[in-house]
Amino acid sequence: MTNRAAAEQSGAGAVRPGEFESVLEDYPVRLDNFEGPLDLLLHLIRKNEIDIYDIPIALVTQQYIEYIELMKELDLDTAGEFLVMAATLIHIKARTLVPRPETEAEAAEDADDPRDALVRRLIEHQRFKAAAELLHERQTVRSAQWGVADERLADLAGEPFERELEADLFGLLQAFQAVLKRARARPGVPLPAAEVSIETRTRQLMERLARVKACGFEELFAEDGSRADLITTFLAVLEMIRLKLIRVFQSGSCGPIRVYRRETPDDAPRPMQPAGGQGGGAG
Repeated sequence: MTNRAAAEQSGAGAVRPGEFESVLEDYPVRLDNFEGPLDLLLHLIRKNEIDIYDIPIALVTQQYIEYIELMKELDLDTAGEFLVMAATLIHIKARTLVPRPETEAEAAEDADDPRDALVRRLIEHQRFKAAAELLHERQTVRSAQWGVADERLADLAGEPFERELEADLFGLLQAFQAVLKRARARPGVPLPAAEVSIETRTRQLMERLARVKACGFEELFAEDGSRADLITTFLAVLEMIRLKLIRVFQSGSCGPIRVYRRETPDDAPRPMQPAGGQGGGAG
């Protein structure tokens, strides 16, 4: 499956019935804040609670490749830097598996840990990322919007407050992997094949959120029976994030994710158009 269209960035508006339709095979996925390969590595380090100075390269390489395979299936852009990083990890893994030289001279030449250069890149990237997040946090504090409940609301409700962070792409992918794993464990029920467009699923999810305002990420997949349905729902969630229809927050770096409906701002992007104009699909 290939991406065959680019996002329309001009104009405002939300998803409107009949505006456009596209079946899964024709649907491009583009995220404005798409994370890079170093962000994926940092996510895996946090997820596995790894010491950044002592990365178990075999484990990280395996999980990194699993994420790439999932992104390929979802038709996310995994070319270029992601594949280069995968090759780098495989190269480092191969070097760590090579037997150590027996002589002192050979040992001196091979003294450098093949992970050192990668660790330096990760630490530098982490510093820049932390600085960017600090500036974003200050801007958010200045705007002082009442988005999700804070300590004051928690006091009024009599419930403990737990800080939530806006979920990133890899946090969503990790949660989706858990959804797929549970779906494989369920007994299969043969159902007639039916194609549902991303836009149709988006409208269905927005109707559900209109009733509850917020829900757990995994609840969005409760009515999906097949792997294709699960993927359609996940792509619809990504599109809803891009269109600024929802916000997703995570408790801690790898905690549960909750989805909140939001009012569509005037500068929200318009829905993506498949190649060939207003092409029709199953709705």
